[in-house]
Amino acid sequence: MGLMIKKNDSVLVTTGREKGKKGRVISVHPDKESLLVERLNMVKKHMKPTRKYAQGGIIEKEAPIHLSNVMLMCPKCNKPTKIGSTILSDGKKARQCKKCMEVID
Repeated sequence: MGLMIKKNDSVLVTTGREKGKKGRVISVHPDKESLLVERLNMVKKHMKPTRKYAQGGIIEKEAPIHLSNVMLMCPKCNKPTKIGSTILSDGKKARQCKKCMEVID
């Protein structure tokens, strides 16, 4: 089964030190089954000066969160929900909220 969460989706963290916090997905890594959530799961990383980080030093950045530790927030009912799939009338597959049965994308 493929990943049901995509970039720019709103998610709720269900476990760990960030439990109960909501955020927007920055990027998804299907091979590792993880994702980055904006301003959540921040870690300090010691960096050498490079072209990207001219100053170097200690930088705070987001660390990946496993896919099983987040739930998608439904844009219509604004609650964390499981995701189902449905076939639209034009034959395309789409994600669907299991609570309000609204098509998400």
